[in-house]
Amino acid sequence: MFGRDFFDGDRRHGYGGLEYNPRFWGKVVPDIVSNYKLARGCSLLDVGCAKGFLLVDLLSQFPDIEARGVDISEYAISMCHPQVQDILGVACCTQLPFEDKSFDLVISINTIHNLEVEGVKQALLEIMRVSKGNAFITVDAYRNDDEKVAMFDWNLTAKTILHVEDWRALFAEVGYTGDYFWFTP
Repeated sequence: MFGRDFFDGDRRHGYGGLEYNPRFWGKVVPDIVSNYKLARGCSLLDVGCAKGFLLVDLLSQFPDIEARGVDISEYAISMCHPQVQDILGVACCTQLPFEDKSFDLVISINTIHNLEVEGVKQALLEIMRVSKGNAFITVDAYRNDDEKVAMFDWNLTAKTILHVEDWRALFAEVGYTGDYFWFTP
């Protein structure tokens, strides 16, 4: 499902060609570093990193941060940006291959909602487990019936799309205390 067709195939099946462009993450990286007070020697994990483009921009601007990335897609990891090939690996967000409290910040952008609800819960527990307390995720969500219809019409991969209040309840249920943002239509 998250192979060549999704990342580099026709737009009807995914990204339609996921290529590196510094305008995507370049301006966001300083905000991440500032907001989470990342400094020399701090560590960051990108869960669902795809081809590692966020990490490319992070390390280009802040080379003293220790960064890692994981993605379930063997294809994405095999096609990653050369600058990050040594720090990326294949792993599922429900079973992260890292020790407890390994990272100062764990980020997961539009990833965990690709699981069924029980998988989402496990992924949130794993994100909190490997984090030293700071986490940031984005998930598909809706705030009203019009957004719900638009989200379900548009979505290609998410298996868990909830109303924002239902997401908050799920976060509370599993003890997720990190930051979050809604990806809405």
